[in-house]
Amino acid sequence: MDLDDCRDPETGDVDDAALDIIERLDSYTEISPSGTGYHVLITGELPEGRNRRGSIELYDTARFFTVTGNHVEETPTHVARRQDALVAIHREYVHDTDSDVKSESGYRGTTDEQSATNGGGGVDVDLEDEEILEKATNASNGTKFERLWNGNTVGYDSQSEADMALCYLLAFWTGGDQTQVDQLFRQSGLLREKWDEVHYADGSTYGEKTIERAIANTSEFYDPDSGDESTQSHASSSTSTTDAGRDESDRSHAYLAEKNRLLTDRVDELEATLEQKNERIETLEAEIERLTEELADRDRETDRTHEEQAVTASESDDESETASVWGRTKRLFGSGSE
Repeated sequence: MDLDDCRDPETGDVDDAALDIIERLDSYTEISPSGTGYHVLITGELPEGRNRRGSIELYDTARFFTVTGNHVEETPTHVARRQDALVAIHREYVHDTDSDVKSESGYRGTTDEQSATNGGGGVDVDLEDEEILEKATNASNGTKFERLWNGNTVGYDSQSEADMALCYLLAFWTGGDQTQVDQLFRQSGLLREKWDEVHYADGSTYGEKTIERAIANTSEFYDPDSGDESTQSHASSSTSTTDAGRDESDRSHAYLAEKNRLLTDRVDELEATLEQKNERIETLEAEIERLTEELADRDRETDRTHEEQAVTASESDDESETASVWGRTKRLFGSGSE
């Protein structure tokens, strides 16, 4: 993934959309050659549809890029598999859908038509916060809602994805009322300082843009005027059945993603261990070679010493024998003169 024009090379300030993508992909990331962008390398399959929008580009073939090695310290040093995060980011930032066109106007400053439909949702629910929370908690996917409401992000690659998931649910139950979604989200356990930070060039905050995307991508809203409680149960069950399927799919994807991540990390650890052992083997082989040569030198030195000792002994024997013959000769001639 190539992220352009999102970083100030002098101050190091980064556009929040780029930070969101980098955080969610959680894989090897480096600063681009110009210093004004990033490269994020991941393992995965590029979703169908367009592969670029604005300053965001995704490629898996037919492209070359310069590897700078200027690693972003807060990111992993290995290339990780991030299929689920890739699909989500592609859908939110790149994929060309009708909802993208609708959301171009932005969350800030709604039109009269949008106001008539509660900020673009299309259904006037007109329920108090407590009533919405009760209905959402008692729905078939109430367990998921309650988990997110309490700030539990288990099963999501990042808190940003958990934020979006809760906003999807709130968008359904509020009829797409942006103000009420924001009001409810601020009561949840997921609220953090980032919610009110301006992250986009149009002046939108992270929270505003998250709500905008959630409403734009929600195709069904709760309609209290469609019938009594039985109708409500039917509506809830129909949507929650889909949500339950999505929830099960989310858990399955989350499990597989986590399993792949653990396996990838384990492979990386084993490869690192194997590399260390190979280096150790090379060191030991070099030491064995050195010791073998040293032993051979000592053997040769010992052989030379033995040869020298043998020569010395032989010369000594010759001298002794000469002295012995001379002594006998002297004794012989000495006794003749007497």
